Amino acid sequence: MTDFNYTAKNFKSENEVRWCPGCGDYAIMNSVQRTMAEMNIPHEKFAVISGIGCSSRFPYYMSTFGFHTIHGRATAIASGVKTANPDLNVWVITGDGDSLAIGGNHFIHLVRRNIDVNLVLFNNKIYGLTKGQYSPTSARGVVTKTSPFGTVEDPFVPGQLVLGASGNFFARAVDSNVKHTQQVLKEAAQHAGTSVVEVLQNCVIFNDGIHEEIADPKFRNERQLFLEHGKPMVFGNEKDKGLVFDKGRLKVVKIGEDGYTLDDILVHDAKTSDPTLHLALINMALPDFPVAMGVIRSVEALVYDQEVTRQINEVQATRKISKVDELLRSGNTWEVNEPTSSDPVPFFKKRCTLAQE
Repeated sequence: MTDFNYTAKNFKSENEVRWCPGCGDYAIMNSVQRTMAEMNIPHEKFAVISGIGCSSRFPYYMSTFGFHTIHGRATAIASGVKTANPDLNVWVITGDGDSLAIGGNHFIHLVRRNIDVNLVLFNNKIYGLTKGQYSPTSARGVVTKTSPFGTVEDPFVPGQLVLGASGNFFARAVDSNVKHTQQVLKEAAQHAGTSVVEVLQNCVIFNDGIHEEIADPKFRNERQLFLEHGKPMVFGNEKDKGLVFDKGRLKVVKIGEDGYTLDDILVHDAKTSDPTLHLALINMALPDFPVAMGVIRSVEALVYDQEVTRQINEVQATRKISKVDELLRSGNTWEVNEPTSSDPVPFFKKRCTLAQE
């Protein structure tokens, strides 16, 4: 096996990065570049597709093939790219407005089809590029330029949409924890099928500190539950808290109190097809629960682009004409020849063949 010895630098373009100083996008891009460097895939096999928004400038800053598409259509373009060329390692870079508002329909059908692309969803709960309007993930009551008296609607929860569309991979990370984000992205890249990674991202201009109560290092261990498949769901500064089921619902308990031991704590199973526990983990929120981070769901399933390729191969094997070029050359065909010096007048040379079908 070839060892390409790439580093993150191999995936940085020469273009000047034009995000606001302190924007969380820098950290996410760093995580993606480090992840790509460790995948040991030929450089020319990567393609980065984006829509519209601050995050969607991503392809310009990546030394990969890329496509900056139109608002909400990154998932549709990526679906075509991957299906037409399954050998490519395709990444979709999108924001909560780009993918969950105008692009919502394309988003759920990408997930439903289970096309093998890696979707990184930057969630800052605001429209940043268009200067601070509330987005599909903004909380009820939030005051913005388009909701001066507070929003009167409930937000989308990205993980709920993924599971509702029969998604097989969903994970969550936060921009400031580069090491953990990189770990999550690596697992997403290794997953066969659509992987959706929601990255809680900070917009320093229009929604600064929106994730601070979760992301602040002094709160991290108490307010985040870092999930690992096959390991107990424990958290806290002393790793003395955990999750159990009580009357069909998740409950936070303290190990060593009320008779609870480590053996009572739920063990994370990301690979079970039953989404019940995965949905419960996605729905956990402060102050009653920690926020679930890491890979929440990772289930094997049939992959759309692989199935399309398999079907094409099967059909070609049973047909005398297996591709368009053969079809065009079947039946009656004509060749137009260039005139020669001895025969300056162009002529048509008819070549008759019987149609094969």
